[in-house]
Amino acid sequence: MTEKKILLIVCDGLSDRPVKEFDKKTPLQQARKPAMDALARRGVSGTMDVIGPGIIPGSDTAHLALLGYDPYKVYTGRGPIEAAGVGIELRKTDVAFRCNFATVDKSMKVVDRRAGRIRSGTSELAKALDGIKIDGVTVLFREGSEHRGALVLRGQGLDHRVSDVDPHSEMRVLESKPIVPKARKTAQALNKFVRKSTDILSNHPVNKERIKQGLPPANIVLPRGAGSIKELEPLGQRYGIKCAAVAGVTLVKGICRLVGMEVPDVPGATGGLDTDFKAKADAALRLIHSHDLVFVNVKAGDVAGHDGDFRMKVQVAENIDMMLGLVLKDLHEDVVVGLTCDHSTPVSVREHSADPVPLTISGGGARIDGVKEFDEVAAASGAIGRIRGVDLLPIML
Repeated sequence: MTEKKILLIVCDGLSDRPVKEFDKKTPLQQARKPAMDALARRGVSGTMDVIGPGIIPGSDTAHLALLGYDPYKVYTGRGPIEAAGVGIELRKTDVAFRCNFATVDKSMKVVDRRAGRIRSGTSELAKALDGIKIDGVTVLFREGSEHRGALVLRGQGLDHRVSDVDPHSEMRVLESKPIVPKARKTAQALNKFVRKSTDILSNHPVNKERIKQGLPPANIVLPRGAGSIKELEPLGQRYGIKCAAVAGVTLVKGICRLVGMEVPDVPGATGGLDTDFKAKADAALRLIHSHDLVFVNVKAGDVAGHDGDFRMKVQVAENIDMMLGLVLKDLHEDVVVGLTCDHSTPVSVREHSADPVPLTISGGGARIDGVKEFDEVAAASGAIGRIRGVDLLPIML
């Protein structure tokens, strides 16, 4: 018998709520999705509280749970995940942050938290910040996808328990405060770095050119999500399987690397609305031949949800369906395929919500229930019932 393999596809933020203006349908219910629906007809469906009932998942904690790790036990902050995603090898004494390139005015009020969703020039901006020394602390800085970046403070006597600088809205930049006395040095170094980032980036040629073009300058870095590395038992070691991941967004790459998965760079996999869906399908098919578990993340649905764009979310669902169709066409029937979301991002809310997400598992001898469509409501009547995220991988295995 052919050895069974697992393909897990996570449609980031694609789960939604009914929208009155569109006949009280969700984007998944509105979309034409023959491949998703075929998968549901050939398998068993259910719904999933990724962290737990009534708990709003972040993409970081959600993906840890989907890979079988209890976020309450292993999560210290999003920073280390971002840092791993951009390729920084962390030490146990490092403190890492996720960051945005942002735009502030002269009074340090945030004008745009994403600097106009800057997409080019971030590599040059990151290099201008990398290697700065602050009171014996070395700064490591790398650009992530689009407006995102990762900051690592490296030195003695640092502690990750500090408050965010990012105000998370259009108001004055905050000053980081130590949450415990041991974190005072970290907060001081972080505040000095933020002020220095403004000095350096405001005069950078990339930003001078952006101003000429009428674009908002990326003239500050806003750190948040401080954390330190916590060693995780490798996924392959835990289950005795060889694992790989296909992802475009830095955060997801970071989580997959932290749990020991192979994460190749896939040209065209951007983590945005313009991601190359066919390239992801091709990469998944290549990897499934040499790995026992292939994990695929598609971020675009979350982007459309945060933008409140119902029609775009429908288009994303149809693009993912096209990707799934390409994969299923060339996939052996003994491959166990899971299709789900990491959380809901309703267009009516524009933020993550605690709504459970749909799930279907097909292939490899999986039971077949009566569910005929893949969406939030249809899946709820399936034989899997309602599970937690940490249950998913053991069930598929």
